[in-house]
Amino acid sequence: MLAALRRVVARIPRGKVATYGGVAKAAGFPGAARQVAWALHNNSTGLPWHRVLGAGGRILLPGNGGLEQRMRLEQEGVEFRGGRVAMERHEANQL
Repeated sequence: MLAALRRVVARIPRGKVATYGGVAKAAGFPGAARQVAWALHNNSTGLPWHRVLGAGGRILLPGNGGLEQRMRLEQEGVEFRGGRVAMERHEANQL
């Protein structure tokens, strides 16, 4: 399961994002959003972890992790509206 989730995350293109739930569904495990977080937390393969967000485009990481995630996304051209990513523009449709 974790390998399948990581493969989906690896396919998120630069400048696009996906939600934890969207990654789980694309990997064939709907409802396994928490396992996506686990797969990324225990990852040492250089996946684009910063492209995975909470529902509605929210950054869920606290503190410096959340700041780093936002900086990485902004460097890729991802736009924010307040504390959320403009999902209608940046959500990866094909995972």
